[in-house]
Amino acid sequence: MHAIRIEEHGGPEVMRWTELPDPVPGPGEALVRLGAAGVNYMDIGARAEGGPGWGAPAVLGAEGMGRVAALGDGVRGLAVGDRVAWFYHPGSYAELLAIPADSLIKVPDGVGDETAAAMMMQGLTASHLSTDTYPIGPGDTAVVHAAAGGVGQLLTQMIKARGGRVIGLVSREEKAPVAKEAGADHVLVHSGGGFEERIKELTGGRGADVVYDGGGAGTFLSSQLALRPHGVHAYYGPFMGVPTLRPTDLPNSILLTYPVVHHHVPTHEALLRRTGELFDLVLDGRLTPRVTGRYALADAARAHADIESRRTTGKLLLLP
Repeated sequence: MHAIRIEEHGGPEVMRWTELPDPVPGPGEALVRLGAAGVNYMDIGARAEGGPGWGAPAVLGAEGMGRVAALGDGVRGLAVGDRVAWFYHPGSYAELLAIPADSLIKVPDGVGDETAAAMMMQGLTASHLSTDTYPIGPGDTAVVHAAAGGVGQLLTQMIKARGGRVIGLVSREEKAPVAKEAGADHVLVHSGGGFEERIKELTGGRGADVVYDGGGAGTFLSSQLALRPHGVHAYYGPFMGVPTLRPTDLPNSILLTYPVVHHHVPTHEALLRRTGELFDLVLDGRLTPRVTGRYALADAARAHADIESRRTTGKLLLLP
């Protein structure tokens, strides 16, 4: 089989289309033939800098979908030919993967392959943000950074489904219609900070109830200043830079949280329940991931370069 492998950290040029031995599923694992792998900012950080669980050399990628090709000993509830998806398995930029069965979700009939691949990491992230991190209720105002991106579009749709109002932030004027189409009530074009006064105007001087901030260190302070007293700053952009601060720097008694999607699905049962909720939203038409870029798996470096350019919207997929 072939996979996208790095020998050292760096730019997209370190990514290599590499022939490797076919994996063999061990006890409790399924061998899966890749149907589509999702591209995430996590992958960019893993390639450029590494981090816990992401040293070099390594095969990149964390999420995807495919079909079960073989089963290891002791696997129950799966059969060869089943369509399955996963939200986190390091090494997903590969034609074949041996994945723990407890990490796999069966894809329901009626949910397409590309939709399933586009839903997992970003869908569970958006679910975590809009429920456990800050449970959106009717009338709540949420600021969504990168509202035209994959997480941003799904998050906007989930907030609207829960009765909230969305102020979307985008980095370029041409991305504003994408955020509006996803359901944002207002869209502001900002490439960095300085948007807090406009948020205050749109909320009658009160401030937003929650800011979902994947914008990185450059937007950190403005996100906090845009909040109402005791509002929630959900900062989920560690690969974009992690600022330092003292607790006394926090304005308006706001609450700062660093949501980690693994805490949303700490068990296989939680993973089944949360993904079931996502697929139900897809099947009844309230959630639609927007796939805007499709690349051959061998061309993964081009996908990385494109997403780093900040000119992409929606979800990018790699196809074997």
